[in-house]
Amino acid sequence: MLFQVEMTVKLPLSMPAEKAYSQELQRSGKWHHLWRVADSYSNVGIFDVKDNAELQELVSNLPFFPYMETSVKPLCSNSSSIREDDS
Repeated sequence: MLFQVEMTVKLPLSMPAEKAYSQELQRSGKWHHLWRVADSYSNVGIFDVKDNAELQELVSNLPFFPYMETSVKPLCSNSSSIREDDS
């Protein structure tokens, strides 16, 4: 299942950035795409997971999770898409 996850992070200034876990999820194929929203500390990601429970587990394990506001939208393929991997 594909999910669009929008994340806005509101970190304390003293907290350092952390990349390892998100990069591990990207390498594994679970975090399919990751984009930064221009001029904000927000991003949009596409997750490819088996179900809602797996998505919840992955996102809640992000180090910044306690400081994030998230919006999750399940995605489905569009019959007009020419890409076969859009499912």
